[in-house]
Amino acid sequence: MTTLYHLLVVITDPALLDPCTALALRLLPQDGLIYLVGLITVEPEKSLSESALLARSWRDRLYEVARCHPTIHDEVQVLVDYQPFNHVLEQIAALEMDLLLVQSASPDSTVGGMTIDAIFSQTPCDTVVLNGTGWHHPGDVLLSLRGGPNMSLGVRVAQCLADQGTITLFHAADHRRKAPDLELVMRAVPQISRTVTAITEITKGILEEAVDHKAIVMGASFRRPEKNTDSGHSVISDVFHRSGLPVILVRGAIQESFDFHLPYPLTVEAPLSNRVDRWFAQNTFHSSEFDDLQELLQLKAKRGVTISIALPSLNEAETVGHVIQTLKTALMDQTQLVDEIVLIDSNSTDQTVPIAQSLGIPTYIHQQILTEQVGSYHGKGEALWKSLYVTKGDIIVWVDTDITNIHPRFIYGLLGPLLKHPRIDYVKGFYARPIQVDGKLQAFGGGRVTELVARPLLNLFYPELSGIVQPLSGEYAGRRTVLEQLPFFSGYGVETGLLLDLHERYGLDSIAQVDLEVRVHHNQALVNLSKMSFAILQVFIARIENRYGIQLLDKANQTMKLVIQEPERFALDIAQIADIERPPMASIPAYQQRNEHER
Repeated sequence: MTTLYHLLVVITDPALLDPCTALALRLLPQDGLIYLVGLITVEPEKSLSESALLARSWRDRLYEVARCHPTIHDEVQVLVDYQPFNHVLEQIAALEMDLLLVQSASPDSTVGGMTIDAIFSQTPCDTVVLNGTGWHHPGDVLLSLRGGPNMSLGVRVAQCLADQGTITLFHAADHRRKAPDLELVMRAVPQISRTVTAITEITKGILEEAVDHKAIVMGASFRRPEKNTDSGHSVISDVFHRSGLPVILVRGAIQESFDFHLPYPLTVEAPLSNRVDRWFAQNTFHSSEFDDLQELLQLKAKRGVTISIALPSLNEAETVGHVIQTLKTALMDQTQLVDEIVLIDSNSTDQTVPIAQSLGIPTYIHQQILTEQVGSYHGKGEALWKSLYVTKGDIIVWVDTDITNIHPRFIYGLLGPLLKHPRIDYVKGFYARPIQVDGKLQAFGGGRVTELVARPLLNLFYPELSGIVQPLSGEYAGRRTVLEQLPFFSGYGVETGLLLDLHERYGLDSIAQVDLEVRVHHNQALVNLSKMSFAILQVFIARIENRYGIQLLDKANQTMKLVIQEPERFALDIAQIADIERPPMASIPAYQQRNEHER
């Protein structure tokens, strides 16, 4: 079986994206795949998170190019860091790259915080560094090599650059060795129209031959200064600055004149704050990036996945019909992006369920699902947990049914990162949340529990997750293979528990977040927000206990005194508020039997 050839293109200047891609396509063998990576290097005094918008615009541009070529992998990435090339090295290792194509300003500049010398010494695959501009214009190419170590790669790159032009081969010979028969090389490579051999004054010879050529391809072995000269600069640097031509450097991973190459060193882990900022810049998306539903439909078919929307509800008759109609029309009737929409109700006493049934979607009462096997508890988390049993999709999207400004972006915005990026397992929505004050809608002010409880606790005890804008948002999506392995809290703590457990088990990079713009809904009464905070605090404490091996909850009070202030009543009420932790759905025998039956 043929092994797929992997080529990684690292872009530092979007203006050169098209010519870099064109060169990569020419370098790619028939059985090959190209990965596009944008590199944003942030100044040390700035926060990495400030590059989020720039990263988004780069992603749009990379996706635009990737869509045009089937041999370009559809998961493009933009890496943001103070030294982002360290993460390129991680990708090369993880994906077992065969060839790295890097764009650089000059041989003396750095790429993603790393010098060209360091790139050559630390990259365990064939490497090509494009220095300068103009190499993509028509013209002839000068190929300068010391000999065997980079011969095959150098010739291949020169051929692709020359395209319809010719190649001049300049051989910097070693007087201690027998000169090769360059005529054999010319016969093997018809594009080589002329050969030159030099033993001394190598830089001068290259400069003289470079006249009337558009670019110079040189072996990486020219990185040292030439002997018997006092310039102090490497041959490559002298040639680049004195010729005014772009210089393309090549280094074969397996040097052809000897049997070893430098080992791949381990990278140093970045400080926590930088890792969070980088995650924020790279894993924060906008729903508008995924508004091409036909593209998502094609990706869905390519991934071979099915998609379910589960709508939790409790007395939402006022809004549930509009939510269902909007999503069903756009995402099932018109595009078939979604395979099923189901309502997971919690014993509504209004017309929520009849309205949903009249619109032709399956409805379930969560208190009636798996009751004989696992019983039932009150709470939204219980409904979400049991929705895993009644839905069929490989990807599950949960959206609240109290949204008054529902739009298909609430779904496709969450689906986009999962369909485009197989590395992502879970996507949280975030949005501006207007709030009703004295009957008027204010632009900001919603998400009070988020800002006063959830995010401060994340920053205190889980700073890796401090870049999550709205950890308690009710709009999120994930892969079934991941969700079925996680416990669910039965009540208000479900979102917190899922987020902490996902991070603990699958890591920060498996989580993404998407800007869904604006979400308008019925704001909760303050007493309900107090109950929610009480439950969320208990979930945090439970997970802190697991993480640090301490016991706190067994000493904590799980009843809450609620202050009731009404015209005819001023008193304290007691509420028992404690989320039940449900086990992973994959461990439930009935769920296992259902999966066996479906297979």
